[in-house]
Amino acid sequence: MNVKVLLDRRIEEFILVLTMAIMVLIMFVQSTSRYFIGTSFSWGSEFAQYLHVWQIWIGASLAIRLQSHIRVDVFVKLFPPTVQKILNFLAISCWFIFAGFLAIEGSKYVMDVLTSGQTSPSLHVPMWIPYLAIPIGGTLMVIRLFQQMYFLFTSKEELYGGEEIK
Repeated sequence: MNVKVLLDRRIEEFILVLTMAIMVLIMFVQSTSRYFIGTSFSWGSEFAQYLHVWQIWIGASLAIRLQSHIRVDVFVKLFPPTVQKILNFLAISCWFIFAGFLAIEGSKYVMDVLTSGQTSPSLHVPMWIPYLAIPIGGTLMVIRLFQQMYFLFTSKEELYGGEEIK
């Protein structure tokens, strides 16, 4: 598998698996140290929460790639294939605009937080780092939605939706 295919097909999965493993490790150490030592790290749960936020945004991009977001397509399936493509294009376009809005406004918000110098309570890291998940997730969604538009009009039967995560 070459690097291009690896980045296109597996980057989100790799990030999600890695962050989940880190979260499980942190929570395991938190729990066992609380049980055996009687104390735990003050930053553990906060770090796990930030990792989870990142997982949500990266997972949204993966769901677009796999076409796993919830959608009601009963109405769309009533029409002939050409009209279905047009309706799917309109839906993807609306979502594309929303994801672009998230990426742009999320970037502005990250810049505001960056200039404020705000830090997290327990980890004492700059808060722009956890908030960076918003523009990165929005940008990844824009890329995946652009791919969906391309695949919609290149007549590929299986965009990505028939693929299962292994």
